Amino acid sequence: MFAKVIAVAAFVAVAQAGLLQPATYYSSVSTPVLAPAAPVVAKYAAPLVAKYAAPAAQDYYAPAHYEFNYGVQDPHTGDNKSQHEVREGDVVKGSYSVAEPDGTLRTVHYTADPHNGFNAVVEKSGEPVYPAPAPAAKLVVAAPKYVAASPYYYKH
Repeated sequence: MFAKVIAVAAFVAVAQAGLLQPATYYSSVSTPVLAPAAPVVAKYAAPLVAKYAAPAAQDYYAPAHYEFNYGVQDPHTGDNKSQHEVREGDVVKGSYSVAEPDGTLRTVHYTADPHNGFNAVVEKSGEPVYPAPAPAAKLVVAAPKYVAASPYYYKH
């Protein structure tokens, strides 16, 4: 047990000293290793590090700014929807619309900010169209038939 404690303490000391470094390159190409790995690292390391490296100067605390648009109009399936959103810092404004099954169009305009929270205004446009009801089918119920009980009773 004492040897295990010493081994764990030595591993922690090596890790804190910075002698264990994670790999800085990755390759999705599998190549057989027939010789020492140094030529393979030199061949693939530079392009992969440049591809997967994080941007040098990125401000993670800067306010977010983006604009987003999305839309689908498919006459074959009847899918009709769209969305638009703009964000400037902590303020989000946007709207989306969806075609309802009854033929109306539901449009939601929304805003969200730290002071007022999330607010939405829902509008419906168009007249609902419902299919005509199907004619009622006549229900015919047959009278129950009398079936005589079996004269024998079997026990299993």
